[in-house]
Amino acid sequence: MATFNSRPKRRSGKKPLAGLVAIFALSLQLLHADDAQNKIFAARAEAEFHRTQKIYQTAENATNAIPFARACFNFAGFATNKTQRASIAHLGISACRKTVADNPKLAAAHYYLAMNLGQMAQTEFMGALRIVSEMEREFKTAATLDPHYDYAGPERCLGLLYRDAPGWPASIGSNRKAKTYLEQAVTLAPNDPENLLNLAETDLQWHDLKPAQKEMAALDALWPKAQKEFTGDSWEHDRVDWTNRREALRQKLSSPVKSR
Repeated sequence: MATFNSRPKRRSGKKPLAGLVAIFALSLQLLHADDAQNKIFAARAEAEFHRTQKIYQTAENATNAIPFARACFNFAGFATNKTQRASIAHLGISACRKTVADNPKLAAAHYYLAMNLGQMAQTEFMGALRIVSEMEREFKTAATLDPHYDYAGPERCLGLLYRDAPGWPASIGSNRKAKTYLEQAVTLAPNDPENLLNLAETDLQWHDLKPAQKEMAALDALWPKAQKEFTGDSWEHDRVDWTNRREALRQKLSSPVKSR
């Protein structure tokens, strides 16, 4: 499923919760595309938001709610202020909560509820910890219901959430859990470049040079196939992001890094 969702730019380390939830923000990915590309991506996201919103308003069912919730997450990533981001995310959250109530075993509803909560959390301060805990719960539910959804999206997001969150007692951060879930994502969806990139970037950030080099080699081997599989406008943003991150990773691996 082509989405902009869990294709985030993440950094490791302990940081305020307001920074942690930004790992799910499309806006961070925009750093990897030029201004002209960003305008195109933003226009597409807005058009898809309005298109799916109109459909959802005609019939508020699960079939229409999921595309709308996904569009809300994507469009919220282009918000220019917290008020706009919160307003868009709220629509996605509301659609998902209704869908979860009616269809509690629908993985996609739990997944996009967590994703839109991530957008909402960026607009919060005091309530960020509560939101992050709910995100964790919803991603875990989605992973249980359908671990393969969105190319192992629930596992991918859990890995990033555990990696970037402050550790106990401030929050849920855990390097051990992060590594487990990021590796699970690669195992479940090995053909998705995002999963390999996340794992390689994480190992490099943790100064684990040998695993990062191995994952880089796997990514290079996968690259020609991925270029053929992930095509079309809906994947263009991801391809730009993957390409830039892959080259950045290659450059960092070419420099001396102390393996822990």
